[in-house]
Amino acid sequence: MEILNSKWILIIGIPLVIIIVLYFLGNKSVHTEIKINATPEQIWKVLMNKDQYREWNTVLIPVKGNINVGETVEYEFHQDSENQSIIPSKILKIETNRLLNQGGGIPGILTYNHRYIIDQTESGSKLTIHEDYKGIGVPFWNPSPVQRAYERLCHNLKDRVESLNK
Repeated sequence: MEILNSKWILIIGIPLVIIIVLYFLGNKSVHTEIKINATPEQIWKVLMNKDQYREWNTVLIPVKGNINVGETVEYEFHQDSENQSIIPSKILKIETNRLLNQGGGIPGILTYNHRYIIDQTESGSKLTIHEDYKGIGVPFWNPSPVQRAYERLCHNLKDRVESLNK
């Protein structure tokens, strides 16, 4: 009987420990920022006008839903020229002219917390895109392509805002 109990402890216990370890090791993030010659209000106006995203945004385009707290927006995500997907994202928090926070994913496996942060500077504004990832799938996933996509997104937004303010 004791051997049988030990066998079940190994069968259930070891995978459980592995899953727990992966969950706590499963933390990564991407971060990019850019200076924009505009006020936070000017950046916010472009960021919140989802109907015009296709005119300037080559990375993350809303295709369904509204940008309101509690709502889910589906984005067409163009990671690069060969990889695109539809990503649902729940709007978690909005601070006008300062923060757009959204998140999603598969709880426990891979979740993301995405933030656009706008800070006033002496010569304009700083836009930060920061995204945290958690879950047991994160150690097996490379966020570098997403990092590059968000760098493009920062430049897309900068170009759009600055061209509107000329």
